[in-house]
Amino acid sequence: MSDFDAIDSLLDAVGPQAELPPGHVRRELRERARLSKAQVARALGVSPSTLSGWESGRDPAGEIRTKYAYLLDGLNAKLATETETETETEAASAAEQSVTSGTVATVTPLSSPDLGQDGDGDDVELLAAREPCVLCGRPAGQRVAGFAQHLTPADCRPTTTAAPAAPPAGQLTAHTSKAPPRTAGPARGTERSKGPAPRAFQEPSGPVDLIREAVQGALTEHRGDVDAATAALLKRAIPDAMRLLDETRKGARYDVIAHPWIPDILKKQTARGADQIWEARPKWTRHELPPGRHQVTALDINGAYLSALKTHLPLGQLEHSTGLAHDRRRSGVHLITPPEWEHEAVLPNPIGQRDEPGPLWVTEPTLRLLLRLSGPKHQLCEPPQIHESYTSGTTENLLEKFRIALKDARDTAIEQGDTVTLEYVKAMYSKFVSTMGESNYNRELYRPDWMHLIRSQAFANLWLKALKAHDEGLAVVRAMGTDELHVIGDWRRVFAEGRAVTEVKVKDTYTAGTDAAEHAGEGE
Repeated sequence: MSDFDAIDSLLDAVGPQAELPPGHVRRELRERARLSKAQVARALGVSPSTLSGWESGRDPAGEIRTKYAYLLDGLNAKLATETETETETEAASAAEQSVTSGTVATVTPLSSPDLGQDGDGDDVELLAAREPCVLCGRPAGQRVAGFAQHLTPADCRPTTTAAPAAPPAGQLTAHTSKAPPRTAGPARGTERSKGPAPRAFQEPSGPVDLIREAVQGALTEHRGDVDAATAALLKRAIPDAMRLLDETRKGARYDVIAHPWIPDILKKQTARGADQIWEARPKWTRHELPPGRHQVTALDINGAYLSALKTHLPLGQLEHSTGLAHDRRRSGVHLITPPEWEHEAVLPNPIGQRDEPGPLWVTEPTLRLLLRLSGPKHQLCEPPQIHESYTSGTTENLLEKFRIALKDARDTAIEQGDTVTLEYVKAMYSKFVSTMGESNYNRELYRPDWMHLIRSQAFANLWLKALKAHDEGLAVVRAMGTDELHVIGDWRRVFAEGRAVTEVKVKDTYTAGTDAAEHAGEGE
């Protein structure tokens, strides 16, 4: 390309930009069309957070602006046509209702200049047998100008099955022609008025419907092959989870900020390294068991990450603070000096197995767990010392509708023995959590802070189950990850058995003790 060619290309790019409506109009058009942010963002090749910015007033530029304007123009035209059709339908329905409403004043029998007030003119013919009135369809005993009809409005009462339109009072057409008077035909749009008009781009009625229809579609596409349908659904679990999240966020009080500024402590130090956040993953085995031989039950905690979606998540961009007491109205990550833990013999350390002493960055669930254990109810440790924090305003219910939709689908799948849906739902919430950090598989949401907090909440939930077992007289033998708890004793009096997220199931049983050759971890 010559220098002049390059200049010509620049000149070609200069021109009037596509017109865009105001931000609130852009959002209104999308919501009226029942399109999610994720859907529109995918079609335009941008992230939902970028689309949120455009709907807040920021403007795109270049080719993407032209595409966005084209989409908005199309939505506007389609919705305008739909609105016009609905208006015509409503007007026609109202007109028909006015004819058939039963108001006698709107139905006037045909009159004639030759017919007197009392109906005794020359055109009135008394009938020996009643005939249907041409106006209302009910039996009439007179014929006027050759047509059976009632003589007074009080007698002429419309029925719901026949409702001819009444001509204006004094109309002469019926008396100058032998043809019966013209009656009103079916109102335009009457058939559509039986139900609400369909919306453009109409989606399923609720979040659970998205899951059900995705499964049904996969089974249909693969002709009932369960393995092939499951494999296909697992591949699309991440974008489907994001679509479900967007659906559950409609009408929510808070907007999800998908790509906020992130402090360096939440960024990976190297390409394959980790950031500076400590998640407090339990990895603990009891060193000494009570004397004797014992049967140990390895319990499996159901839906650990699904339950952990209910946690205090920061809403906006994290803000730095130092030397402040913990504010329960905010959430984030904190640099703390953890307290000494003196119960290692019977319970795992709440911050997990850490070799290096001194301050470390922990998440909100870990900090709240330590504060709880240091409180007057438990008094198991001293309060942690908070040095600095990155926090934002918080809510525990940011992902609650998302969690409930997945939980309901999971419960139904278990009840119906639907393995396809069950595996699909598991993949949705597990991959949702694992890819919201620095991942090439999910570019719609970049919240490494959320990822760490949800994982830590799962670890904290397991630790609290270990504490409950200990307090109820069970001997805790092992606690691992998010879902593995080994205990000695009658665990069924402490935990409900089942597959629900509030229940546990048996993963394994083995014998351990001073006289047993098996190690506490064998048999897994």
